Amino acid sequence: MDEQRQVASGEEPGYGIGAVARRLGVPAPTLRTWNLRYGVGPSRRSPGGHRRYDARDLWRLEEMNRLIRSGVPASDAAREVLRIETVPPAPPAERRREPGWPASEGIPSLAAGRLPGVPTVAMLARAAMTLDGGAVHGWINAALARHGVRWTWEHLAMPVFETICRRQSESGASIEVEHLFSDRLLAALIGLTERPARPAGDRPVLLACAEDDLHSLPIYALAAALTTDHHVETRVLGARTPYPALADAMRRLGPSVVFVWSQLAETGDPAPLASLPTLRPPSLIVAGGVGWWDGLPASITRVTSFQDALTRVTAAALA
Repeated sequence: MDEQRQVASGEEPGYGIGAVARRLGVPAPTLRTWNLRYGVGPSRRSPGGHRRYDARDLWRLEEMNRLIRSGVPASDAAREVLRIETVPPAPPAERRREPGWPASEGIPSLAAGRLPGVPTVAMLARAAMTLDGGAVHGWINAALARHGVRWTWEHLAMPVFETICRRQSESGASIEVEHLFSDRLLAALIGLTERPARPAGDRPVLLACAEDDLHSLPIYALAAALTTDHHVETRVLGARTPYPALADAMRRLGPSVVFVWSQLAETGDPAPLASLPTLRPPSLIVAGGVGWWDGLPASITRVTSFQDALTRVTAAALA
């Protein structure tokens, strides 16, 4: 009855502990313990004075339950979920009552893989290490939507990679974790680069990895930032781009900027860059990554950070 009055008045309905316990598959005594011990519990009261869970409370409990199931201590899980302040609105299809729920106790469905807000580095790294691809995918997209590409790359993705690499160096394991995280991050970035950015006829930015270099994530991150934040059209050739193929693409597209990434010393020979075609109007050649050897031609612009690359490439593309 309380929920019906709240819906009629336009208020967000609150949910009782029995309904929440059935939704999460967590016993009511456990929910009471989480509330008393960690402060993760109902934050509202019904007109009759009963404690009720709202949408934010449900998100917190859903995530706390998932973290505990993945091996996180309850105290640590509680500390993480208490940072959740807002809940993204669910699509209409997700607001429908789940089959089998009584009409008086229906709780909006929390779709698998949709996680609240933006995670901490620890939360995202743990999701990757448990090979929870749905959580990784959802959280990366939430971060991109809220903070943009540069913030997500510098403050979330790179620290998670550092955590994964540290575990690899300590145990020799986690190759599968790196692959899963890279795959989900790449999928999110590619989705952003596919958006049309500028009117047809403008000179795009062409991005490629050096020949035999497999590390394509940085160029997709840069392309996504150029596309979404600066409305610059990009074309990405991806990993292991032969220099003759890059030269052919330059002649075909007439790009304003050609960005070439080298992450490993084995792929950082600068000599092929000097042999790239000279176009009219000219293309700015930008070398990014730590793999490049000393002795880059004077005509080549060297960048050493994501922000430096974004600033140089954007200025040249919009000139």
